[in-house]
Amino acid sequence: MTLLNYMRIGTLTGVGLLALTACSNPEKTARYLIDPPPAIGQVPNRLGTAELKDVSLPGYASDEEVAYQTPDGAVRSSPRNLWADNPERAFTLTLARAISDASGATVIGEPWPLAEPPQRVLEVRVERALAQANNTYRLSGRYFVSDDRGGGTNHARNFDIVVPMQSESPGQTAAAASQAISLLAQQIATLSGPGRTIATQTQPDPFADLEPLF
Repeated sequence: MTLLNYMRIGTLTGVGLLALTACSNPEKTARYLIDPPPAIGQVPNRLGTAELKDVSLPGYASDEEVAYQTPDGAVRSSPRNLWADNPERAFTLTLARAISDASGATVIGEPWPLAEPPQRVLEVRVERALAQANNTYRLSGRYFVSDDRGGGTNHARNFDIVVPMQSESPGQTAAAASQAISLLAQQIATLSGPGRTIATQTQPDPFADLEPLF
């Protein structure tokens, strides 16, 4: 290999290292919080105490990068724009706090930390959580409230929340996502939305948690 080839390889390697350094520069990486606004008003406490299971998010929404949709329908993201926390953890904790703030209920993300068991179990399955190409953020899916006590009321309901955005920027996406979670908290707190209400027919076994004597 000639000296000229070595020089060319060295130059290309140097450019690659510079590009890698630029991409990994923490000062060029923005991290965004999910932080809903304070509850506007209080609604009746219809949940009592409830354990919120880890919220299920689509793959693109559970990724570290802030996703957005382009006019061609593709879902894209950039390694320079990241969520400040694990999205599923942030969504779960934020939603639990927002429901509690809006209604006075005690809603806590799993695992349940208190000695007294929760009265209800809440599960949220998100089907879409995305800044869409039409400058709106859409949060849709289903939520479930279960009460295994005899005569308890169970709910299986849908939600489809759309929040307008001023632009497609990651900051606007974070703000719209926060607003959507706040609206979802209000909906869950009031047990509203299309769906079904099902009464628990059977009494739980009072001896189910007892250990055998022999």
